[in-house]
Amino acid sequence: MPQFDEALLARARDHLAAFPRRATEWDGLRPAAVAVVLLGDDEARACFLLTRRAAALRVHAGQWALPGGRIEDGERAEGAALRELWEEVGLGLGGESVLGLLDDYPTRSGYLITPIVVWAPDEARMSANPAEVEAIYRVQLAELGRPGSPEFVAIPESDQPVIRYPLLGTLIHAPTAAVMYQFIEVAVHGRATRVAHLEQPVWAWS
Repeated sequence: MPQFDEALLARARDHLAAFPRRATEWDGLRPAAVAVVLLGDDEARACFLLTRRAAALRVHAGQWALPGGRIEDGERAEGAALRELWEEVGLGLGGESVLGLLDDYPTRSGYLITPIVVWAPDEARMSANPAEVEAIYRVQLAELGRPGSPEFVAIPESDQPVIRYPLLGTLIHAPTAAVMYQFIEVAVHGRATRVAHLEQPVWAWS
């Protein structure tokens, strides 16, 4: 059971610093950033932050997601991820909280996602913005390492497998699942696993 402690902080920072990140050209895709937040629970177990999007949103309503959104003009991916963290869940973190970046992930719906791994201190408090977020979850890292997780599923529409995680009584699909997988592989285990080729379910293609 990974603990939320200084050893995990040092390991994640070192692994991300050594990771040969792959950036992707925008090529017509809309740039976006998501925050992969490492934080603890009441028993000091290492967790990451996952949200359920508000049902009234115009796009991707009710879906499971990492906090994030469009990168605005003149904004860096790191700044966009931290801004979205504040806007969506009221978590205010500075640039010193950024541990590193994962590979860019192009989505079928036309976005190029840059995942930013950040560390939230013990005293961090959150509050969901009801206009954007229905619920906030602290998911233990151990959940990502359960037998059979993640799942890779073949679909007739693509020759690449769909990646998904069974979590919270449901299935979390790519792009969120792909980012989660690379996060645990790179930041926690120090393995340079690539995920940009992993597919999303057909209903997420638009």
